[in-house]
Amino acid sequence: FGAGEGGGGYGDSIAIRGYSASSDITVDGVRDSAQYTRSDSFNLEQVEVTKGANSVYSGVGAIGGTINLVTKTPKANAERVITAGVGTDGYYRLTADLNQPFAETAAARLNLMTHVNDVPGRDVERYERWGLAPSLALGIGTATRLTLTGFYQEDENIPEYGVLFRNNRPVPGVDPSDYFGYRNVDIQKSKTASSTAIIDHRVSSLLRIRNLSRWAQTEQLTIVDPPQGNVCIEAGQPPLGATSGTCTTSGTYQPSGPRGNVRDTENAILTNQTDLTWTFATGDVRHTLVTGFQLSHERYGIDGSREFNNPDGSPVTSFPVMDLYNPDSFYTGPRNRLRTSKADGSVENVAVYAFDALELSERWELNGGLRYERNVGSTTPYTIKTYTAPTSANPDPDNSNLGAIIGGGVPATNSEDLLSYRAGLIFKPVPNGSVYIAYGNSETPSKASVNASCRAVPTSSSGANCSVDPEQARNYELGSKWEFADGALSVNAALFRNERNRFRVNDPESPTGEQVLDGKNRVDGVEIGAYGQITPQWSVFASFVHLDSEILQSVADGVESDPQKGKPLPNTPDNALSLWTVYELPIRLRVGYGVQYQGEVLPNGSAPAPNDVKVPGYWVHRAMVGYAAVPKLDFQLNVNNIFDEEYYTRIRGNGWATPGEGFNTVLSAFYRF
Repeated sequence: FGAGEGGGGYGDSIAIRGYSASSDITVDGVRDSAQYTRSDSFNLEQVEVTKGANSVYSGVGAIGGTINLVTKTPKANAERVITAGVGTDGYYRLTADLNQPFAETAAARLNLMTHVNDVPGRDVERYERWGLAPSLALGIGTATRLTLTGFYQEDENIPEYGVLFRNNRPVPGVDPSDYFGYRNVDIQKSKTASSTAIIDHRVSSLLRIRNLSRWAQTEQLTIVDPPQGNVCIEAGQPPLGATSGTCTTSGTYQPSGPRGNVRDTENAILTNQTDLTWTFATGDVRHTLVTGFQLSHERYGIDGSREFNNPDGSPVTSFPVMDLYNPDSFYTGPRNRLRTSKADGSVENVAVYAFDALELSERWELNGGLRYERNVGSTTPYTIKTYTAPTSANPDPDNSNLGAIIGGGVPATNSEDLLSYRAGLIFKPVPNGSVYIAYGNSETPSKASVNASCRAVPTSSSGANCSVDPEQARNYELGSKWEFADGALSVNAALFRNERNRFRVNDPESPTGEQVLDGKNRVDGVEIGAYGQITPQWSVFASFVHLDSEILQSVADGVESDPQKGKPLPNTPDNALSLWTVYELPIRLRVGYGVQYQGEVLPNGSAPAPNDVKVPGYWVHRAMVGYAAVPKLDFQLNVNNIFDEEYYTRIRGNGWATPGEGFNTVLSAFYRF
C-alpha cells in the first residue's frame, strides 16, 4: 500500500508484484476504479487476487494484477450472526449479518455495521463509519435467479499521513505518535452508494446467461495538511533533505506546500455486463466457453479549494513554526475557503471477450482468453478566478467573485482500441497435482482511470501524452499446484516475469513535447504458498515471495544520462513473508499465531540519487485465542503487533510516512441464532 494522494485523490493505493493496481479493483467482476478508501469488509464474502499482467480479465491496465471484491448475497439456508468488538485505542465495533429465507426459492439478507477506533500508536487519527447492505434473491435453486443488492456506507476520518520523513528515514528524535497536520482542520468524509441487479438464467444444460447491471457513486471531501516543509535539526545547517537554505532555529519544522488543500470529488459509474457460459464437446475435447460484452460509463468531478485564506481572499502564506519534537497541531489562523480549481472527467468503455477452457484429456488442459475494448475518455479543466495581489502597476485589482468559474478549458481527450490476451497450458501428472505455464499481456491507455487526465499539452515536468499509444506489459509464469489430505491442504509455487516493455517517458527531442514509449522495467519473482488443514485440528495459511525488480530504461532512446537505470521499482520489497496458523484444542479453545515480514524498499519521492537508501524491512507478530462458550456463542481475543514493532508504510521518502499500528488488542463476541 502506497501513499494514496496526488492526481487521483486520497484513498487506496495498492501495488501487486511491483506495479500499481489502484485502478484495477473490481466488485463482483465489474470495475470500481474510483480513488477512495475501501475501509470495511462487513459486506464482503471473499477477496480474489489475480496476479500478473491480465487486462484480458478486468480491462484497461492491470499491469501487476487485479483485486476482485465479492459481495454477500442471500443464501437458501437461514444464518444470522451478530458480532460485537471492543478493544484498546477506543475500538468499538458492531455488525449483523442476517440471512433469512422467506419462501422455498426466495431469501433476503441484511448486513449492518458501525465502527469507531483511534489508530494504535498515534495521538490524533480517528476513524468512524457505518454502513448497511440489503439484498434480495428470487428463484434460488431454479433455472432463473434474480438478485437485487444495495450498499451504502459513510466514513468520517482524520487522514493519516504520519510523520516527517527525510532521506528515506524518519526524522531523528520525532516520536511516531506526533501529528504534523492540523487536528481541528484535517478531515476525510466519504459516502459510497450502489445498487445492483443480477439475472442468472440457465437456458439448458449447455448454456447459462448472466447479466449484471450496476450504478455506483462515491462522494469524498478531504482537507489535508501533508507534512511538507523545512525540517531544521541544527541552526546554521541546511534543512534536512534539502539541497539549499540554512536553518535559523534548531529543532523546528516550518510547514509549507499545499497546507489546507481541499478536494471535493464525486465518482459515478453505470455499467452492464452480460456473460454467456457454454459447456459442450468437440470430439473428445470438452469446452467451457465464456463469451460476453460489457458497457460502462464513468464520470468524475473535482472542486479543488484552499482552506487557509485571509478575509480579503489573499492566501495565507506563512504558517506558525512547530516544535519538531512536540508539534502544536491546532490551527488558530484565518479560515476562508476559496475554490482554486475545477475539472470534470468521463470514460466510456465497450468491451467484448471470450474465454475457453479445453479439457484435452485427463492430464492436459488448455485455456485462453481474448478481450477487445474501445476506451474513450476526456478531462475538461475550468479556469477559476483567483486572488490577484496589488502591485505598483495595478494597485487596486478586481478581487470580486473569487472562486467563480470564468472559463472552460479545452478538453484533453484520449481514445484507444485495446487488445488483451492470455493463454495457459496445464499438465496433471497425477490427480492431485498440476504444472502450468501461462502468458498474458496488458494495455494501458493514457486515460486509464476516470480520475486521472491525459495531458494535451506538456508541463514543466511531464510531456503531453493524449496521443501516445497505450503502454504495454506482459507476464510469463511457470507454476505448480498440489493438494494433499483429500484436498484439505493445498501448496503452490510459481516462477514469473512481469515486465513493462513499453511505458511513457519524456522525449526532449520532440518538437511538440510529446512523450514516447521507450521506458522499460521488469520484475522477476518466485512465490511459494500453502493453505488449508495440515491435520483436522491444525490449519495454516503461509506465503513467501521474492521479487527482483529493476528499471531497465527510464529515458527516451538517445538520452545519455539515465539516473534511474538499474534501480529497483519503488515500494517493491526483495522478500515478503506471511504466516497465519490456528490450532483447535480439545477444550473448546483455539489458538492462533501470525507473522508478517516485509523486506526493505526504495520508496516513491526518495532523495536524490547519491542518497538513495532503502527503508528498512520489518516483522510484525500477532496472536489469537478463541473460546466456544456455548454452541451459539464464541469469543475471540486478538493481539496485534505483540512486540510493538516500530515500522513505516505508505512511504514518501522526502515527505512523510505512516507508522504501522502499534500494540493493540480486540475482544470480539460472535452470536449465531
